[in-house]
Amino acid sequence: MRRAAAFADAALRRVLEVIDRRRPITQLNGLLAAGLVDSVLSANRAAGSHDGVAVLRRVRVQAAGGDDRAAEVFGSYSRGHRVHAIACRLELAATGRWQVVALHIG
Repeated sequence: MRRAAAFADAALRRVLEVIDRRRPITQLNGLLAAGLVDSVLSANRAAGSHDGVAVLRRVRVQAAGGDDRAAEVFGSYSRGHRVHAIACRLELAATGRWQVVALHIG
């Protein structure tokens, strides 16, 4: 789960940076399942820049269903003075790389 935790931290930071328009959306290719890129684009349009940038604060990872090929990730990020929740599910792809297959940004 250490590799999953490292991937989750990097992937969630990248998602938040894309939402804040600090990175191009193309940098999510391969990290997220195909349908999730659309949801990040929606969050990108809805994010207000007047609240400051999003900063990932805490990430926790646990195996999903006792299987080392899937993990549940939950954490928090701050934007200005507010704290928000973020969660995702990771799965180990056939290529041997982790991929975000579900994402919820609160």
